[in-house]
Amino acid sequence: MPSEQEAVEAHYAGFETGDWDAVLALLDPAIVWVEAAGSPIAGTYVGPQAVVDHVFTALREEWDGFALAVDEIVAAAGTVVALGTYSGTDHRTGRAFEARVAHVWHFENGRAVRFEQIADTAVLDAAAREPAAGGVDSAGCAPGAFAESQDVCPR
Repeated sequence: MPSEQEAVEAHYAGFETGDWDAVLALLDPAIVWVEAAGSPIAGTYVGPQAVVDHVFTALREEWDGFALAVDEIVAAAGTVVALGTYSGTDHRTGRAFEARVAHVWHFENGRAVRFEQIADTAVLDAAAREPAAGGVDSAGCAPGAFAESQDVCPR
């Protein structure tokens, strides 16, 4: 049986290669999956099918080129924390983003029973925000106002 850290590494590798068996292998049938408040897919989902339906499918439908670059994984006593950066482009707005993220995995009997995402949701929200009728969004950003090196539009 792989270590908890190895199981999380295999989960992320499965995303990169499209191996859905590897993606789902570590999830307990009653996993509680928490996406950060403020995220376009925020919420608490219970069970692998709910995670597939409300998280994994939404990522593919809402973001072009969505990716996670994991920088570091730390494991200790039933908990694994992965630190990294999300990137992608909102397919409706065309806005690209990079957002820092932490994933906290809790394990029991070799299976992930709880997952919590902690992310810079302001960056995700800014990329997904549609411009208002006046040509600017609720933060005062006009379409195309984002500079590549900035997380939010300049004012």
